[in-house]
Amino acid sequence: MKINLKSAADFVGGVVIGNPEIELTGFAKIEEAKEGDLTFLYLPSYEKFLSTTKASAVIIGPEFKKSRTDIAYIEVNKPSEAVQKIITSFLKPKTNLHGIDPSAAIHSSVRVGKNVAIGKNVVIEAGCSIGDDSVIYHNSVILENVKIGSNCLIYQNVSIRENCILGNNIIIHPNTVIGSDGFGFVPDENGVYQKVPQIGNVILEDDVELGSNVSIDRAALGSTILRKGVKLDNLIQIAHNVEVGENTVMSAQVGIAGSTKVGKNCMFGGQVGIIGHAEIADQVMIAAQSGVAKSIKKSGKYFGSPAIEFRDAFKREAHLRNLGTYAEKIKKLEEKIASLEEKISQLTSKGN
Repeated sequence: MKINLKSAADFVGGVVIGNPEIELTGFAKIEEAKEGDLTFLYLPSYEKFLSTTKASAVIIGPEFKKSRTDIAYIEVNKPSEAVQKIITSFLKPKTNLHGIDPSAAIHSSVRVGKNVAIGKNVVIEAGCSIGDDSVIYHNSVILENVKIGSNCLIYQNVSIRENCILGNNIIIHPNTVIGSDGFGFVPDENGVYQKVPQIGNVILEDDVELGSNVSIDRAALGSTILRKGVKLDNLIQIAHNVEVGENTVMSAQVGIAGSTKVGKNCMFGGQVGIIGHAEIADQVMIAAQSGVAKSIKKSGKYFGSPAIEFRDAFKREAHLRNLGTYAEKIKKLEEKIASLEEKISQLTSKGN
């Protein structure tokens, strides 16, 4: 990265405060930046580092004081968006993989697009197609009749099973499995579980990104589908016949049971669990470690196990925290009631 401050500000639509000709040669966190670096500040919890940062310039929101005169600023309304734009344009890692490694085992029927890079020991079986500008890293295995679109990035040790379909601009991180068998078993008359063949597939639409060690199960029949723009963190399980709506994001260790339908623009925190055959509305936010035991039909924020709307969940949590106090009060009330009952009984005996 090498750019002067004015050019960087123009690029992100910001206003320069300070010397516009400062040359920037790096980009770093505010607490680690050194001279020549551009850094950023958009969370109040990091404002404490502004007085000590060694950065030459800071991307900053209008709500923060620009108290130092020995550094410069790029003021923007949305610093997080400006940071994303600069990283994407100037600092995005470039692949060092080019061409097709001789050790790759690629069936003669595979259609390979232009500018495709394929790493060491990759296996691509019959009937597959790889779109233009896609990159497949070492040791990945792609079984029969898989379709991969253009500009996809598949890191090492990824497994994609037969008949799955991937759109364009997809990123899959190491050790993820696409199209493993769904968890389908039926007990016979002796109580022995018999496997139900899982003969569907997985469809990933454009712009999907999957973290490492994600498992997306193939459908029993039909397709497990992740719609356009879905982003999944590491260690997530998506079961057979699940459908996830556009631009939904999930943090690590989310688990979604079979045949659940998740709406658009949802956000799930870490370790959220969702029961099978549920329906989740559009624009639903579910807090970390929540358990969803039934369908959520209304947009909003949910928390708890079972998950309920935020306001009700916090009331419930407040009562749970006070259970000890409630128990003590109930015990005292019971003692008072017992004492009153004894007195009433004595008065009744005297009256007779």
